[in-house]
Amino acid sequence: MVDVLALVEARLTTALGEPDARAAVTFLGTDRIEVLRFPGEDVVRYATLGMSAHPMTDPTALVADPVQGPRAELVLSVRRGVADTDKVLRPLAVLAASPQVEGVVVAPGSSLDVGEALWPGAPFSSVLVAEAGGLVEDLELDAPLDPVRFLPLLPMTPNEAAWKRVHGAQALQERWLTNGTDLRDPSRRSVPLD
Repeated sequence: MVDVLALVEARLTTALGEPDARAAVTFLGTDRIEVLRFPGEDVVRYATLGMSAHPMTDPTALVADPVQGPRAELVLSVRRGVADTDKVLRPLAVLAASPQVEGVVVAPGSSLDVGEALWPGAPFSSVLVAEAGGLVEDLELDAPLDPVRFLPLLPMTPNEAAWKRVHGAQALQERWLTNGTDLRDPSRRSVPLD
């Protein structure tokens, strides 16, 4: 059997450079999830490693397929030096463990909530999962395995999360775009929603 996580780490390193830090979290009944930090000049990126070890399973399925099904890792990009964003490691690991713990399939357009600030003083406790393929290309695996998708996370304020539940992910993304919202700003305010 192919070592999916070794291939995932190699893809992340190729796309983002060498990580300068990593943290590992294990939740009861789940596999270990690591979060890698990739420093950049203006932006620091955090990527999960471990979520893609197993395919995500539809929670309504009677039996989990151990081979086929969507696989993903999460990537968060924030501006450096504005906030203590390194504390996001545990919340990111919680989000990455949600397919194993809660039986959810994480896909573009979904909202994920950790129930607390993503880092100290953060105005965000939830994220919008964006479309893959921009920053890190999908990792094709040998058939019958599905490719690993690297899903960007866009932090949402509570007001934005509530607005998204009513109007949808596309409408919120259009609102961000129209207002020139810097989604990498770790201390940004909510976009105007009236």
